[in-house]
Amino acid sequence: MRPGTLTRQYRRPQQRQGSYYQLSYTFEMKSRTEYVRAEEVAELRRQIGEYRRYKKLAAQWVALAVRRAQLRRKLIRSNAAA
Repeated sequence: MRPGTLTRQYRRPQQRQGSYYQLSYTFEMKSRTEYVRAEEVAELRRQIGEYRRYKKLAAQWVALAVRRAQLRRKLIRSNAAA
């Protein structure tokens, strides 16, 4: 699992020659770029996909936790008023 964006770059963009892959990501408040070998691309795409899934699930978890806290506060207030 790792963050980032994988892009295909070219040494000569106009001719689309000399392609290579580049991973860009931010970690510990620092922007980073790494070159990636062609044989590593499939595994890296899988890892990036896992990270995106994790981020989506974590965001859903937080949203549910916030909603639960709101409902709990509302319940406490209604019981205090009764």
